[in-house]
Amino acid sequence: MKILHTVELYHPSVGGMQEVVRQISERLSRLGHDVTVATSRLPGRKDKVINGVRVEEFAVRGNLATGLYGEVELYQQFLRNVGFDVITNFAAQQWATDGMITMLDKIKSKKVFVPTGFSGRYLSEYKEYFESMKVWMKEYDMNVFLSNNYRDINFARENGIKNIVIIPNGAGEDEFLSKSEFDVKQKLNIPKNYFMMLHVGSHTGIKGHREAIRIFEKAKIKNAVFVIIGNSFGGGCTKSCETMRRIFKLYPKRFFDNKILIITSLSRKETVLAYKEADLFLFTSNIECSPLVLFECMASKTPFLTTDVGNSSEIIEWSKSGILLPTKKDSKGCSTADITGSARILEELYHDPSLREKMMESGFSAWQERFTWEKIARDYETLYLSLIRGEHEGTLQT
Repeated sequence: MKILHTVELYHPSVGGMQEVVRQISERLSRLGHDVTVATSRLPGRKDKVINGVRVEEFAVRGNLATGLYGEVELYQQFLRNVGFDVITNFAAQQWATDGMITMLDKIKSKKVFVPTGFSGRYLSEYKEYFESMKVWMKEYDMNVFLSNNYRDINFARENGIKNIVIIPNGAGEDEFLSKSEFDVKQKLNIPKNYFMMLHVGSHTGIKGHREAIRIFEKAKIKNAVFVIIGNSFGGGCTKSCETMRRIFKLYPKRFFDNKILIITSLSRKETVLAYKEADLFLFTSNIECSPLVLFECMASKTPFLTTDVGNSSEIIEWSKSGILLPTKKDSKGCSTADITGSARILEELYHDPSLREKMMESGFSAWQERFTWEKIARDYETLYLSLIRGEHEGTLQT
């Protein structure tokens, strides 16, 4: 097959959507397919073929709600003129999808849409956008959702969209089944006997770093370290996180509870090893679709605590490896952890190693059975082939 995936940002850019598209694209390439990714031009991207995937760059920005700018016409000509068997748009509300979504009838390829959550569903500036979305989704050959119960798939059901299928996120065997090459605790100067908690998420300001630090501070636990691994883009919560770290270190209580807060940036390989060494993952993000980090917890045998964000409750049901934190939600669908209640749950799990062991084994088994990128890439391959052959009638699959 000749496959095109479109996404706003792609490797070497780092982020959840970038990782999803990279994992699926590279594995489909390994399966023998011709895979191209259309994405934003980045100054740091030197290669036009990355791990077998061809990258086509366009200087475009924006979306239909705020306006599309740059090489929009060039991008649309590319979509019309290059003969792909399948074109998949990953994520709404960004140019790589919105530059194509108004011209679906002009593209002969089989067309697939992966909405990834509809984060702007309840924002006033996207009202007209989502009115039109009711029509656009029917024009795709298939709409792929990451969960069975979230705002994007519920929007589809409410508006009579029938061509839907569920393919979840996952984590890779090649990363999480590999042997550890070094000791992350040693690298970060963490005492070997310390209880290690982990959070992975860039300093965007919406990953819940502030709440996570407050939960760690309030929890009555000792000899514990909380490691936040996140890339900094110069804005977001970078400065506030560093301020909280300094204040945390100066609290007089540190002489008695010996807690350590580390905020750092690690390579992907080091981050995977940190997952494997962690005793517990604390995820307090404010908005998600289907958090990759929770699948990575399953793959690394790390039990997790998470806010009720995206389909985290569904992932807990699938894996039995996490606990939902008490969460408040505002009118825009953003989640915030209740600090006191969350700290209490953290304390209970800290003092219950047998429960943590049970959770980690359950999650690992579920991941091996259903949520490896290897299996998920095969699911996309099966879907694409069925569309090309005209065999898929758009029934819901779980």
